Amino acid sequence: MPLPIVHYNDPILRKKGAKVTAFTPEIAGLANGMVGAMNEAGGIGLAAQQVGLALQLCIVDLTGAKRDFTWEIDGKKPPLELWMPMALVNPIVTVLPGPEDVYEEGCLSFPEIRGDIVRPDAIRVQFSDLDGHPHVLVCNGLLARCVQHEVDHLNGTLFIDHMTKKVRTEVDAAVKELAKRTREANKPKA
Repeated sequence: MPLPIVHYNDPILRKKGAKVTAFTPEIAGLANGMVGAMNEAGGIGLAAQQVGLALQLCIVDLTGAKRDFTWEIDGKKPPLELWMPMALVNPIVTVLPGPEDVYEEGCLSFPEIRGDIVRPDAIRVQFSDLDGHPHVLVCNGLLARCVQHEVDHLNGTLFIDHMTKKVRTEVDAAVKELAKRTREANKPKA
């Protein structure tokens, strides 16, 4: 059974994740469960907060996406299928010089809510894999956007926080309705 995905207004989504200090079979199992939950929900990324745990762990899988982005991992360009889905443990993102891009984003914690978000097009991310080995990924386009979105989750930042006032106004009623449903679903049962 896949891990349940937490929806907006659950307080865990605003918690900064604790650094992963032990690369255990439990962490690998959690990442594997997150991949299953993400795939079942039709997503391309998922953060630990979205399955109810405040940890610096997220996963990304763009193997099914249009390849309109570039990547280099540890100085090489292996085929995506060799290293995705990928787990990023304790990731640190650095924005690279270049343009910003507008793209409509969604989020598995905000079902059916989408909006235009401006983000840097190119990044470098330092992270560890599930065995604790360090890596550096340099990427742009959708891959850079997905990594930034998931790393934001690890720091308690949500995609709605990046929306312009105009875009946020357009989705505000849906966000408020989702928050209400989440509150009601999380009420203690009598």
